[in-house]
Amino acid sequence: MPKRSKLMMIALSIGVALGYKKRKEEPKEPSWFRSVQNSELKAVRKFLHKGQNVNVVNRRGRSALMMATYNHHTPLVQLLIEAGSDVNQQDDMKNSPYLYAAAEDYIDVLPLMKNKIDETVTNRYGSTALILACESGSVDSVRWILENTNTDIDTTNQLGWTALLVAILFGDGSKKYVEIIAALVEAGANINMSDKDGVTPLEHAEKLGYKEIGLLLELHQKVR
Repeated sequence: MPKRSKLMMIALSIGVALGYKKRKEEPKEPSWFRSVQNSELKAVRKFLHKGQNVNVVNRRGRSALMMATYNHHTPLVQLLIEAGSDVNQQDDMKNSPYLYAAAEDYIDVLPLMKNKIDETVTNRYGSTALILACESGSVDSVRWILENTNTDIDTTNQLGWTALLVAILFGDGSKKYVEIIAALVEAGANINMSDKDGVTPLEHAEKLGYKEIGLLLELHQKVR
């Protein structure tokens, strides 16, 4: 066999061996996750009855509760939480069931997580659930978080933006964002807390032409 062909065969063999080793070392998908992904409530209940660890994860770092939350399957979410699933457990994308439910305005899911929430957990951008809810315009989530958790309303993300600033900068000035901003200021958000460049919420609102939001902030400035 020519020398070049031998080298190619050796390289191919090494590649196959390395590929086999890599596949062999990959974590296996928990067998019961197929039932979770398919939202098969009865099957999941049977696994839990047998003592299944509810906080194991798949290759993406997702727990059963994270998967059920992504699928917005409320009965399954409830079952898993009652079985001890961690609502703050984060996957490889730094999402957690609580963060995702808040961002997506799953107001039927959030009450199931009450008293199990760690308000300090943030996503990969340093955003709390409150900031995420403000960003996505999830009015009901914002109100629920303000009323049912001990979230620091003025905490900032990695960009130095508070929930109030995010509601202005990521919003479009529409009714739902006005409602969110009203809820924040009524709950005690610091309306004078500026961003890293020293720009206040009111100044941002004025630059963006959000007159109703600007008037709302001006009114609260006078009241205080």
